[in-house]
Parts: sequence; C-alpha cells; structure tokens
Amino acid sequence: MKVLIIEDEKDLAESISEYLSEENYLCEFASTFQQAMDKINTHQYDCIVLDIMLPDGNGLDILEELKKQNKQDGVIIVSAKNAVDDRVKGLQMGADDYLTKPFHLSELMARVFSIIRRKQFDNSNKIQNNELQIDLLSKTVTINNQAIVLTKKEFDLLIYFIGNKNKVISKSTLAEHLSGDFADMLDNHDFVYAHVKNLKKKLYDAGCDHYLKTVYGTGYKWEN
Repeated sequence: MKVLIIEDEKDLAESISEYLSEENYLCEFASTFQQAMDKINTHQYDCIVLDIMLPDGNGLDILEELKKQNKQDGVIIVSAKNAVDDRVKGLQMGADDYLTKPFHLSELMARVFSIIRRKQFDNSNKIQNNELQIDLLSKTVTINNQAIVLTKKEFDLLIYFIGNKNKVISKSTLAEHLSGDFADMLDNHDFVYAHVKNLKKKLYDAGCDHYLKTVYGTGYKWEN
C-alpha cells in the first residue's frame, strides 16, 4: 500500500514514514505545496496524510485539485489545534478523516488502515475470494483453509490485484506501487515479472484457481 506524506516538519514526516514502513506501507514525501501538486498530478496513492499548513500554499487547495481530477486517494488531514475551521472545510471538501497535532503514530496508522480497508474492501478485515481468504490484520493468506507463506512484496501485490480486480494493471504501475519514486530510476521492470511469477506459483501450487491473468504486452489482471 502506498502512502503520500505531505508534511513540512521533516522529523515528523520521517517518524510517520518509519512507523508505517514497519507495517509494509510504501511511503513517499512532499514537504512543500508544489512538491505535493507534482506528486498527485503524476501518481496515485492509497492514502494521503495531508498537513494543510504548508510553507508555500494551503493544503485545502490540494484537496480541491484531487476533487477536480476525480481521484479516489484517501485523505487524512493533520492540523494544529486552532485550525478547527480548516478541518471542517477539509471534511466538507472530501477528506476522509483528520487528526489534531500532536497525535500518536499508532492512531494514525489505524486510521490509514481503516481508510484503505473501507475504500477497497467494503470495510472488512477479511477478504474472501472463493477458496482464497486473506486476513488484513494478521497479513495471513489461506487457500482451502491451508496457510501459504508469501513475502512482503507478494502479499502487497496480491492485495493490490484484488483491490483492483478486473482492471488491467501495467508493469510500470506495479513497479511504482512496489518501489515508489525509485521506479523511475530502474532500467527495467523485470523485478515485477519475478514477483508476479513467484506469487502465481505459490497460489496455483496451493490449489488456487487461475484468477491472476497475464495480459500480454500490457500487464496483469485479477479476474473473477
């Protein structure tokens, strides 16, 4: 899962990233309004942590841009205690939640998880796909009630495919999802093929039906 942290307090942004990364979230940063606009114009995120008080602009204008582009990225506003009016306006403009500074990182993580779960999986902690069951909290996968072991990347890919089922996803999109900003620096996306190949083998060897399809020349699709 990919999270954009829009926060000009470097120490806070790094603390959020470190905490979320331990739970396998891929974090990217924007410390200014312009950096944030560049990010949302070129990338898609599962959740955006948005500080509305930025040195070169107002975070509410970022919300407005997300609305104009009809983007479905989840948004959590973080703000100072005296910014009640901005928080209310942000929620009215489409933000999903807010937190008042200072906050506990564990609470932020719980809210990020809740937003992603609500948007992709109908507010459920468990995903049932015929013989395949995924527990989002324990990060476990079972097929016909037998547990299978996936790497962090494989688990992330599986969730991403099911969350976007029946959509063709390109290798470049998967590379960005797995590697974030570093994807642009890679010579090729062969590592995506390797992870998908390993995921397919583990699923099929355990008796899972062939839901994950290769769309030749384009990418992959979870179909069922």
